[in-house]
Amino acid sequence: MQLKYLKTLLTPQDGAAKVTCMAWAPNNAKFAVCTIDRVVILYDEQGEKKDRFTTKPADPKYGKKTYVVKSMAFSPDSTKIAVAQTDNIIFVYKIGEEWGDKKVICNKFIQTSAVTCLVWTSEHAIIFGLAEGKVRQANTKTSKSSTIYGTDSYVVSLTTNVSGKGILSGHADGTVVRYFVDDEGSGESQGKLLTHACPPYALAWGTNSIIVAGCDKKIVAYGKEGHVLQTFDYSRDRSEKEFTVAACSPSGQSIVVGSYDRLRVFNWSPRKGVWDEASPKEIPNLYTITALSWKKDGSRLSVGTLCGGVELFDCCLRRSIYKNKFEMTYVGLSQVIVKNLSTGTRVVLKSQYGYEIDEVKVMGKDRYLVAHTSDTLLLGDLVFNKLSEVAWQGSGGNEKFFFENETVHWKTTGFNESCSPKLALVEYGSNEILGSVRTEFMNPHLISVRLNERRQRGVEDNKKLAYLIDIKTIAIVDLVGGYNLGTISHDSKIDWLELNETGHKLLFRDKKFRLHLYDIASSMKNTMLSFCPYVQWVPGSDVVVAQNRGNLCVWYTIDSPERVTMFPLKGDIVDLERSNGKTEVIVTEGVNSVSYTLDEGLIEFGTAIDDGDYYRATAFLETLEMSAETEAMWKTLSKLSLEAQQLHIAERCFAALGDVSKARFLNETNKIADAVSKEYGGDGTDHYQVKARLAMLDKNFKLAEMYYMEQVKNTAVYDQLFTNVKCVYPFKGHPELDNLRHSYYSYLMETNQNEKAGEVKENEGDFTGAVNLYLKAGLPAKAACLAMSRDELLSSHDIISRITAALIKGEFYERAGDLFERTRNNQRALECYRKGNAFKKAVDLARVAFPAEVVKLEEVWGDYLVQQKQMDAAINHYIEAGRSTKAIEAAIAARQWKKALHILEQQEDKTAAKYYLKIAQHYASVQEFEVAERLFVKGDHTKDAIDMYTQAGLWEQAHKLAVKCMSQEDVSALYISRAQELEKEGKYKEAERLFTTVDEPDLAITMYKKNKMYDDMIRLVAVHHKDLLQETHIHLAKELEAESRFQEAEYHYLEGQDWKAAVNMYRVNDMWEEAYRVSKTHGGASAHKQVAYLWAKSLGGEAAVKLLNKFGFLETAIDFAADNFTFDFAFELARLAMKPKIPDIHLKNAMFLEDQGKFNEAETEFIKAGKPKEAVLMHVHNKDWSNAQRVAEAHDPESVADILVSQAKFCFDQKEFQKAEAFLLRAQRPELAIKYYKDAGMWTDAMRICKDYLPSKLSVLQKEYESEGNWGVEGMVEQAQEWEQTGEYARAVDCYLKVKDSSNMDLLMKCWMKAAELAIKFLSHDKAVEVSQVVGPRLIQLRKYSEAAELYLNLDLIKNAIDAFIEGEEWNKAKRVAKELDPRLEEYVDKRYKEHLKNQGKVDSLVGVDVVAALDMYAERGQWEKCIDTASKQNFKVLHKYIALYATHLIKDGEAEKVLNLYTQHGVPAYSQNFNIYKRMFLELVSLRDRDCAEAYQMWADLRDILLLLCENLTKSSEANSPAHEEFEQMLLVAHYYATRSAAKGIDQLSSVAAKLSISLLRHTELIPADKAFYEAGLAAKAVEWENMAFIFLNRFLDLADGIDEGTLDALDHTDFQDTDIPFEVPVPSKLHVTVEKREEIREWVLTVSMDQRVEQVLPKDERGTYEASLVAVGSGIRSLPCVITGYPVLRNKIEFKRPGMAANKDDWNKFLMATKTTHSPECQDVLKFITQWCGGLPSAGYSFH
Repeated sequence: MQLKYLKTLLTPQDGAAKVTCMAWAPNNAKFAVCTIDRVVILYDEQGEKKDRFTTKPADPKYGKKTYVVKSMAFSPDSTKIAVAQTDNIIFVYKIGEEWGDKKVICNKFIQTSAVTCLVWTSEHAIIFGLAEGKVRQANTKTSKSSTIYGTDSYVVSLTTNVSGKGILSGHADGTVVRYFVDDEGSGESQGKLLTHACPPYALAWGTNSIIVAGCDKKIVAYGKEGHVLQTFDYSRDRSEKEFTVAACSPSGQSIVVGSYDRLRVFNWSPRKGVWDEASPKEIPNLYTITALSWKKDGSRLSVGTLCGGVELFDCCLRRSIYKNKFEMTYVGLSQVIVKNLSTGTRVVLKSQYGYEIDEVKVMGKDRYLVAHTSDTLLLGDLVFNKLSEVAWQGSGGNEKFFFENETVHWKTTGFNESCSPKLALVEYGSNEILGSVRTEFMNPHLISVRLNERRQRGVEDNKKLAYLIDIKTIAIVDLVGGYNLGTISHDSKIDWLELNETGHKLLFRDKKFRLHLYDIASSMKNTMLSFCPYVQWVPGSDVVVAQNRGNLCVWYTIDSPERVTMFPLKGDIVDLERSNGKTEVIVTEGVNSVSYTLDEGLIEFGTAIDDGDYYRATAFLETLEMSAETEAMWKTLSKLSLEAQQLHIAERCFAALGDVSKARFLNETNKIADAVSKEYGGDGTDHYQVKARLAMLDKNFKLAEMYYMEQVKNTAVYDQLFTNVKCVYPFKGHPELDNLRHSYYSYLMETNQNEKAGEVKENEGDFTGAVNLYLKAGLPAKAACLAMSRDELLSSHDIISRITAALIKGEFYERAGDLFERTRNNQRALECYRKGNAFKKAVDLARVAFPAEVVKLEEVWGDYLVQQKQMDAAINHYIEAGRSTKAIEAAIAARQWKKALHILEQQEDKTAAKYYLKIAQHYASVQEFEVAERLFVKGDHTKDAIDMYTQAGLWEQAHKLAVKCMSQEDVSALYISRAQELEKEGKYKEAERLFTTVDEPDLAITMYKKNKMYDDMIRLVAVHHKDLLQETHIHLAKELEAESRFQEAEYHYLEGQDWKAAVNMYRVNDMWEEAYRVSKTHGGASAHKQVAYLWAKSLGGEAAVKLLNKFGFLETAIDFAADNFTFDFAFELARLAMKPKIPDIHLKNAMFLEDQGKFNEAETEFIKAGKPKEAVLMHVHNKDWSNAQRVAEAHDPESVADILVSQAKFCFDQKEFQKAEAFLLRAQRPELAIKYYKDAGMWTDAMRICKDYLPSKLSVLQKEYESEGNWGVEGMVEQAQEWEQTGEYARAVDCYLKVKDSSNMDLLMKCWMKAAELAIKFLSHDKAVEVSQVVGPRLIQLRKYSEAAELYLNLDLIKNAIDAFIEGEEWNKAKRVAKELDPRLEEYVDKRYKEHLKNQGKVDSLVGVDVVAALDMYAERGQWEKCIDTASKQNFKVLHKYIALYATHLIKDGEAEKVLNLYTQHGVPAYSQNFNIYKRMFLELVSLRDRDCAEAYQMWADLRDILLLLCENLTKSSEANSPAHEEFEQMLLVAHYYATRSAAKGIDQLSSVAAKLSISLLRHTELIPADKAFYEAGLAAKAVEWENMAFIFLNRFLDLADGIDEGTLDALDHTDFQDTDIPFEVPVPSKLHVTVEKREEIREWVLTVSMDQRVEQVLPKDERGTYEASLVAVGSGIRSLPCVITGYPVLRNKIEFKRPGMAANKDDWNKFLMATKTTHSPECQDVLKFITQWCGGLPSAGYSFH
């Protein structure tokens, strides 16, 4: 389990303000916190503060601060809070179900000492501990408390087990006591369980263990009977403080223990049977944790602190999203919270047995949960939050689940089919399998289950199952009793079956489409239809609907299958809907769907009657208006209720029927029954009076008489009989018949029973008298019935008038209308029908008598039906009346949407279009979005259609629609704003879909990152920025690592392909196990070994050895430590566990020390390693012979001889032959001495040693000496002379050539010349040439050039001879030989001579030979002055070639001024190849710093002059008027401005001219550096107090400077320079042309000016309305000429020059002339001189310059 910080509910204070207690409500909706100020604060599930109340003291007289609240607990129904106080009392506050409900104290329990802790275990039971040591129980129902057990020690803590049926109390003496309210069959003991080492303030009871902790810094896990399972000892950890509080998760599988700044988390491992400690949650500055409370669903942990802070943490093992609809939060191994993301509803799925839940699935239209554990199956209904856990041994995941069976009530059934043919039934909310049967047929249509779906009288539990045993046999099972109710064998295959809701009848259909009904009670089977493609029970009733070809068949009374109601059909039944008091059969007729409404009265009433639920039948009839059908129903109910002796219902029935006498009679009867019931008990219906009266009511007077006679002879019997006589039957021959009739009639008249008297008259045939009596009795309807049945009465106008008048007065308009119609008074009849709302009769009459009134009547009829809420019926009448609008409204009100739409679409009048919106809203609500969209669009409500799609989460459809009617920007803005709203609501998935729909995935990524939903963030990055995926993983990992969320960080490191970073993270945080795991899983073959090594190194000592032995890496680690020079650790490991490795370590250490040059220490280590020879070799290698000798003599005598040999070899190499010989002889190795002497060519010494020490080998050595020709020079010369004398000239030549004695050069010369002489004289020419080729180079090597040349000439090798003279630098001889012997080689000699001069650097000599080569050499050597000087003596082109080279060199060295001087001195030819040089020179010069002064005039004047010369040359060349020419003209203008500005700078009165020139230069920033130009212009404007321009220019300079630092000018704001000729697009200078110090001075000035707000940031304008320095007018675009003095536009007072396009402002010109005249400035005079040359002369002036 991981703890993740969510939010702070209560901000901590600066000092101590302890949170004394906290509690979560069982329904997870409320959270209570009590602070030190005794105030209880209530929060909702999300941590939002909702309410608060102040607790009360036990006695107000002691004040409100005399107590502390020690503990709190919610009641199981979450509506009450129990508060334990130190002033010896517990208060129970009723806080209600809603926020803001009034808080009232409903219980208080006064005690004898302070209440220290409490828990609320069951509905009425609160268990609490006292300071005096008692543990007591308070009953909230009786408001009494009692002691459970007592101790002598203060109760410091109290906790319950997971089920809340057991408690543990911790006491100050360390005792922990256990008590069970119900041990749930565990058999665990009660009483004192254990004694802890310190007071158990932190006490928690998990599923399998008890955790106890306190002030000794130890956490101890105890078993179920008090034995120690584990101990976690932190006493050595200085950062740990005492443990103050503990809390157990609701699942019992995680426990959190709080201390100072830290939460320690322990998770139970079922597989290992121990507690595993997770990474502790370190929270700096949290201080002591005083309270912990775990939310009941396990998803949140609240932490209260000493400083009054309350922090909320998220608790979970892992989270996952299922189908993008459900969030699965595993808060424990056996507990999962399933949250519906769309509705926010949550269900806690928990294994009651503590088994680990493997996987949770949501099935059956996202309504049902299915989860497996190792031994059980969990099922749940998300709608009704009903969960079940049943024993279930896994069957390999081969189960099948069926959820098609849905009932009206909350109990539904799920089916599970394993691989065996067994069907198991589970009822949600029950933890037992309801039943199981074996069947091969698992189709839901072949299984029917009914579970208490309709309550019946006298039946408590009704659960039945019908299924197929085989394809022709049905079995019906009672699931409660577990027995078979019946078996049906059929003659054909069965393809459908279903029980009715009461489980009494079964419908089934076979493959021949025959429909059958089976009565379970009577075991009778009836065939109902011979062809039935569709059949269904009407929900909530016993009515059956079926189709028989072209008929709809309805059985309202299923007990009478022969009584079927049939309607003709044109299509097929597809569905049956029952809702809102209406039952409809949906039929498809072609492309249309038509609904047939069933008689709801017959359905509802018939069902209640069938169930024997007469109260329900009565309640239903109460809702119906009286009609013929309703009257029949009341009569049926009256009959059945009398039979069932439910007399009160019978009374109500007769009252409804208007049968006053029976109602009155039953009322009196009920009073008698009630009185008897009250006096004697029972329902009173068995009393004789009640039974007799019921018999009289049934006209069974004999039976009534019998009841009376059975009692005491009662004188009232006759009275009763007589009084209640209904009629006296005319028994023939009865003597008292007439008297009885007369008496009875007199009795009726006397008692004003006119109705009965009228009936007597009617029976006697006195119809007129009967009518009069009926009218007198106020029964005009009865009179009307009688009149209409007797023609003689109809003919009496008076009688009819009186009856109709009475009917109208009594508002019996329909009867009056009937009577008028019978008497053919149609007008009155129609009026009465209308008044009586008998519109059917009125319309029927009007069709015959008043056809024009039919339409009006139809409309009025429709209005009446609407008034009566019978919208369905009104539709057709409005249609008949042609009132389409009203028809549409009625159809909408009746929710007949298809009919409303059909009518609406037939309308041509646009006023009806407003109804499209309502109909569309309906289709949107039932998720028929395509239809709704069409209607929204048709009704011009496209925006509503878009909203519909967005609310339904169908963003693609919404986007598609929005694009059609909105701009892309509006769509994006709409979607982004909506997405941001969804983000605030926490609907991140929906927000993401909106962002991605408008192609803004980055916003979704940012959203997820902000909300730390990293999985979703990564998912989007992987899709939209795949190239950044690894980088994103690494970035997230670092963030998570910083938050100590190491496991998540690890995941992202690994996904980012950086497992090393994950290992390093764990290593830095001392989480070596995790580091090892990662390296082993993801590292290379040896990575985990390195981690194990580092882990062991961090542990050291025995712990390191144990760890390495555990992994089997001990030897590898020792080798690794030694190889990495960590010898101390290697020695430590080897000494503790692997001593044989010690010598190897010494050896490696010795070699390391040797490499470090620590030879003495290395010697010691070699010896310790048992390798003295290695030490000897080390000293020998270092030529340390004495130490080598010492070690060898002491530790390895066999090596002494080897040392002497090595020493001898060293001496031979040093030419110390005597020493070497002595060492080898000491080592007794004379053969080596002989070898060394031989190798050195010292054969004499070799022979001597051999003779003295190895005489046996002397002859062999001598032969070797002779065969090798090992004689001296003298011997060789003598041998050659001998061969010469004997005429063997070839041998003699070879022998002379072999002579090699560098000490005697004369001898060598003689021998070689002799060999050459002999070869020329006596050998062949070729051999002679070959010899000369050997001897000649030897002579040249000895500087004998003439001899070598002479030798070559003797053999006519002329070129070789010339080369010999050249080698000896005898150039004249070489030339003479070439000239005389081979003139072709003269050129070769000259060429070699030039190369010689070049190589010797004799350039001066070379000039006379090759001037161009000499110039190139001067250039290469950098001798530019000589080069230019020499070139100047050549032609003009040669000169400027080398001037160009020199200029290029100078420009590279940054010496542009020298280039200027060079061209000033030598001129500027108009060579196109030189143009880049001129441009570079210009650009370098204008980029120079600090050249805006008077002293720089000469440089600018020179630049100006040479550019003028260049332009004049260009004018005369082919480049005239070319782009290059125009560019140089531009440069000339800029140079002139710079020169003129420098001239003006030297004269105070021309400061404004200098400023104008600086400003004019701004329009040339494509040539000059922009930052420098604006800087100089700003300073110039500032100097003449043009502050507006100074501020704008210097501000622009700062912007440019920032842009240069960033490398781009894209961010520049050009607003200030709009409508000027100052260019926007200028090159980015490579560097700033102003120092940083000066830039900061400018920044300070600009900031000061902007703060003072003394300048207006607007450039000044002239009469053109244009910026005064701009050449181009804003409105007209006319370009003015620039003034040659200032560069400002020449607008008026113009002075023109001879050269076209040259002009000056008169004022500026005169000012310049005047300043020149008064100051005699040579610079100004030079400027005017230049203008004269440039502009073709000056305007006429009255003076000249001297």
